[in-house]
Amino acid sequence: MMNEAQVAVRIEQAVTRVTKTVFPGRTNHHNTLFGGEALAWMDEAAFIAATRFCRKPLVTVSSDRVDFKESIPAGTIIELVARIDHVGRTSIRVNVDIFVENMYSDDQHRAISGSFTFVALGPDRKPTPVLG
Repeated sequence: MMNEAQVAVRIEQAVTRVTKTVFPGRTNHHNTLFGGEALAWMDEAAFIAATRFCRKPLVTVSSDRVDFKESIPAGTIIELVARIDHVGRTSIRVNVDIFVENMYSDDQHRAISGSFTFVALGPDRKPTPVLG
């Protein structure tokens, strides 16, 4: 079993950053990032962070309170940052923020945030301990 210091190191090593460009093919009729696309990107970044943490097969079991604070226009750069928030016995909760920045200025700020929970699966496809 891992001690608290080892868990803290794994949490830090699991931080995941993904950078993307919002092209018109990923936007809605308002020329802003389609919400479903943002959710898929967030789930993927969260999955990568959770997998980096435990190195076990995982499935998404929930997404909690995704706040779309601001729409993200086509032609911007986004950065998804996924961080482990909580480690349970068989589950991991990951917070994901999407930061938006204009291609031609230095301003970067949070536009969307949410939380995703994963469960680790054993060979029998049943929940298994995340650690150990």
